[in-house]
Amino acid sequence: MTKGLLIFGASGALGNGVTQTLLEKDYDQIYLFGSGFKEIETNNAKVKQISVKDLTIEANVSEAFKAISPSKDKVFFLYSTIGGFAGGKSVWETSQDELEKMFNMNLKTSFLLAKYFSILVSKSSSGSICLTAAYTGISAEANKAAYGLSKASLIHLVKSLSIEGKAINLSANAIAPYIIDTKANREWMKDFDFDSAMKPKEIGELIYSIFNNYHFVTGNILELTHRFKPL
Repeated sequence: MTKGLLIFGASGALGNGVTQTLLEKDYDQIYLFGSGFKEIETNNAKVKQISVKDLTIEANVSEAFKAISPSKDKVFFLYSTIGGFAGGKSVWETSQDELEKMFNMNLKTSFLLAKYFSILVSKSSSGSICLTAAYTGISAEANKAAYGLSKASLIHLVKSLSIEGKAINLSANAIAPYIIDTKANREWMKDFDFDSAMKPKEIGELIYSIFNNYHFVTGNILELTHRFKPL
């Protein structure tokens, strides 16, 4: 049985760190989907980099999956970091356009990726998908309603897919981080203690562990609220 790994958002801050970890793991073929790969340089023959267009458009998602051939001798794994953030406004200050933008970026893209990945898995041996939710989607925070609503809906998508996936040997999970240690977050949150924030490469190890146990780990939303240095 060969193992294929798909990473969407591989060129972003989180995606890049996760990718660096997963490139070292025992996958037979790795497909990196993104809008640019300046930070990802590899001569690894098992890696294929695929540029994608706007993933809120179903035709673009369908086209991206054409790069992969299903097979009953293959098991596929998909991790996605695709999404966006908007905050700083109360419910009564939030425009409909901003609400729709959050749902397009965080829910619609994830729904379309889940849809076409499920089709791929249904024609293959089995598979597992892991999406990136957010702690705000579980526990509401002030001035983040549009963002939190979109991530809460993503969590419901994962829960639904974990149930429906039984029919095609597909498991579904999500991580729900609070703060991730990225360059953008460090510039935005200058007073935050980033020693307590998740590191993208560490998240890569977590994703690998989830996928290694994909045949029974499903329907879980893993809350990543803080980290500490073990003694």
